Amino acid sequence: MQVSNRSELKTGLKERHMTMIALGGVIGAGLFVGSGVVVQQAGPAAVLSFLITGGLIVLVMRMLGEMACAMPAVGSFYEYARMAFAGKRGPGKLAGFLTGWMYWYFWVIVVAVEAVAGAKLVQFWLPDTPAWAISLVLLVVLTATNLISVGSYGEFEFWFASIKVAAIVVFLFLGALYVLGLWPASMHTTAVMPTLLSHGGLMPKGIGPVLSGAVAATGFYFGAEIVTIAAAEAHEPVKAVAKATNSVITRVLIFYVGSIMLVVALVPWNSPAMATPYVSALNAMGIPAAANVMNAIVLTAVLSALNSGLYAASRMMFALTRHGDAPAALARVNRRGVPVRAILVGTLFGYVSVVMSYVSPDTVFAFLVNSYGTVAIFVYVLIAVSQLKLRARLEREAPQMLRVRMWCYPYLTCFAIVGMLGILVAMAFIPDQRTPLWLGVVSLGVLLVAYVWRARKSGAVSTEPEFVDYRPRTH
Repeated sequence: MQVSNRSELKTGLKERHMTMIALGGVIGAGLFVGSGVVVQQAGPAAVLSFLITGGLIVLVMRMLGEMACAMPAVGSFYEYARMAFAGKRGPGKLAGFLTGWMYWYFWVIVVAVEAVAGAKLVQFWLPDTPAWAISLVLLVVLTATNLISVGSYGEFEFWFASIKVAAIVVFLFLGALYVLGLWPASMHTTAVMPTLLSHGGLMPKGIGPVLSGAVAATGFYFGAEIVTIAAAEAHEPVKAVAKATNSVITRVLIFYVGSIMLVVALVPWNSPAMATPYVSALNAMGIPAAANVMNAIVLTAVLSALNSGLYAASRMMFALTRHGDAPAALARVNRRGVPVRAILVGTLFGYVSVVMSYVSPDTVFAFLVNSYGTVAIFVYVLIAVSQLKLRARLEREAPQMLRVRMWCYPYLTCFAIVGMLGILVAMAFIPDQRTPLWLGVVSLGVLLVAYVWRARKSGAVSTEPEFVDYRPRTH
């Protein structure tokens, strides 16, 4: 495998940054807010919904860990897709193009969605301030953070993620005390503590809603893979990625499954209060100022997603330029090794999307919001297929590069692919998921047309190596 170092990025992420990027990537605003929707659909068995989806994410992260430790690169799985499908007819170019642009699209929409969500959260304290102004301020501040240096991004994400992780840990501790009857008597509420089985049993609506809940929960886990992109700008990428992938099982089980189990033990699944699950759980325990506390925590999660969205989108755009899949001018970096133009393009798209959320909330913005989750599933399928193909090549050509290995290869890889394809098929039969599925397919179709147009316009066969090493300079 040929290697050519053409990167001008610089390492700036320390081990503590990488640890928190990995931890924080799993905990999104969806856990604190959107999880209530899954619980209302599936009842207490929503725990199983999160367990099913979490299992697939664990497998995908292990696959990414294997490839990222062997070949750390900016845009990681964009490169891996090109390599895996490399051939005379150019399927690798198409796979890379689709993977890179779909991932970029996913994160720039996240930037817009989180900017809008952040404005609503801030209005909890500043109701008279226009939402568009708050969204603008949030975007400007975090864009500036990313423009300073990769270390600045890492430092902000370290603190954002630390708050999220601390909040979940404290919630788990306090919730466990309450459920086990160890809560101070003076703080008990007058209501009897709801239980897992007192409102229709564990699975009150049957297995169907549990499976549909697993589909809906898929989007809550996205972001865990950012650590494999950030690895290329870390001082010790292999160590950081190996540590992240080895601990992902614990994080999924504790943060998601554990906290959701406590929520359904504290709040009746069919209660209107489940619309704000964690706030309601804190209220059930008699925690003072629960709404203010959770609003601050969710705002932190939103800012974290916004911060990481700008980072992930810019690094993927930077990678796309290296093979001509994006304008070469966007590859320019400043003296601190920051791809300024790539960041600003993602920010500009975010501004336009925020404007659309007010100008055309039911058409343009609705299309963006309903399509990006499905696009992310497409990316994960391509990641799994890439690992399936690359692992065989690595074992033949460079087995010493396999520092982290996918479990039970190729069986668990195939199982994950079937599982994710099953999610896409299931979406066609779930009324609430049909629109996101078809809009995601439309987005994929647009990218296919763009690829064909680009290929015809260029009309040239690339002679560049299959893999470009993007590991940054260490000075």
